[in-house]
Amino acid sequence: MLDVNSCISEAQEKMDMAIMYLEEAFAHVRAGKANPRILDGIRVNSYGSMVPLNNVAAITTPDARSIVIKPWDRNMFKAIEKAIIDSELGIMPENNGEIIRIGIPPLTEERRKQLSKQCKGEAETAKISIRNARRDSIDLLKKATKDGLSEDNEKDAEAKLQKVHDKYIKKVDDLLAEKEKEVMTV
Repeated sequence: MLDVNSCISEAQEKMDMAIMYLEEAFAHVRAGKANPRILDGIRVNSYGSMVPLNNVAAITTPDARSIVIKPWDRNMFKAIEKAIIDSELGIMPENNGEIIRIGIPPLTEERRKQLSKQCKGEAETAKISIRNARRDSIDLLKKATKDGLSEDNEKDAEAKLQKVHDKYIKKVDDLLAEKEKEVMTV
């Protein structure tokens, strides 16, 4: 027979994963401010293997409009520059021999709206994942009812599941509102 609490905690785990996915997706949205996480996806060719940029250099943000990359090995300057240019970042790095500087340009109104739309799409994907986790758990509960779980227990579990679902949907909405505010702030 199905354990109701494990079913609910399993659904909660899936919902947590959806929130983590959303936070990660939002971290990669460039909101006009310097954030080292926009470089997370960039891989650099280091002695024949592709490694994350933060494995070959120190990355800092001295101010709100620039990111500074200081390679640990002087031979890595060209490889790092090439990786940044080839990435989807769309920003040209400046190299002065000591550090590589990336200037973050301010966003246009059109680009802000585009980023806001992208964030809404990511939030909707997370909500769909949360709803799917709820639906899968409800299906399990319905099957368990056929296998001997009482209907009262099933209804109580569904109500608990709905509360958990609502909490996570609100969390997604809050994250989206926060990110939209960040993107739309000039």
